[in-house]
Amino acid sequence: MISPLAHIDPSAKLGKNVIIHPFAFISKNVEIGDDCEIYPFVSLLNGTRIGNRTKIYNGAIIGAEPQDFHWEGEPSFCYIGDNCKIRENSIIRRGLTPDGATRIGNNVFVMSECNIGHDSEIADKCVLGNGVSIAGNCKVDTCTILSSGVILHNASEVGKWCMIKGGCRISGNVPPYVIMAHNPVTYFGVNAFIMRHKQFHEDIIDDIAKAYRHIYQCSVSVFNALKRIEADIEPSKEREEIIGFIRNHNLDIVAIDRNSMIID
Repeated sequence: MISPLAHIDPSAKLGKNVIIHPFAFISKNVEIGDDCEIYPFVSLLNGTRIGNRTKIYNGAIIGAEPQDFHWEGEPSFCYIGDNCKIRENSIIRRGLTPDGATRIGNNVFVMSECNIGHDSEIADKCVLGNGVSIAGNCKVDTCTILSSGVILHNASEVGKWCMIKGGCRISGNVPPYVIMAHNPVTYFGVNAFIMRHKQFHEDIIDDIAKAYRHIYQCSVSVFNALKRIEADIEPSKEREEIIGFIRNHNLDIVAIDRNSMIID
């Protein structure tokens, strides 16, 4: 189950039924959960923690040192959850400080040649397409898809159930349940196809679409759009998530004219 041609530091901790292929490199201070498979030429570096039943494919580097001038060699961590797939030649960098960490949730699919920066957080059930590049301190919430070639700039945040179309450059905050496309990034509707596939009720999808018509299509300030949503749409978990995300980010979301952030 463990190739004699792999390098495994004696201090590394391996769970049950782990498969490690030839030429994998497992550094010190690494922990691997049960039933994982580590393919050839994978590097798991200092501070990496891998959950259960995760597969890491050829040439991936997990726990790489942060690409940040502020990092001076402090110990830090990179956490990968359960049931993840991290495909060929992807790089995930560990946190910048001992108090922070890069975190990948459960059931996350990271396709080939992705690059995830220090202290970024990818929540459960996300999909990152080929060549996605995520800078440091970014957050991607549950069940979001970043299509191939998407770039998230530093400290950007993407809400849950979003679809970011291929090649988009995101510099800011994407509220939940939307599709974003083009460059400069443009609101492209709500993520209705995926939500229907996951059995969201049609009334909820209609209310989400109505909320975003107020925000993106009614030529009013974001402040007043939120007031309209509260007056016009029945309370629901999804409505509160939209309102809460936008208010928690000081009304600053992508694909909005900055002048529309002020009160009319």
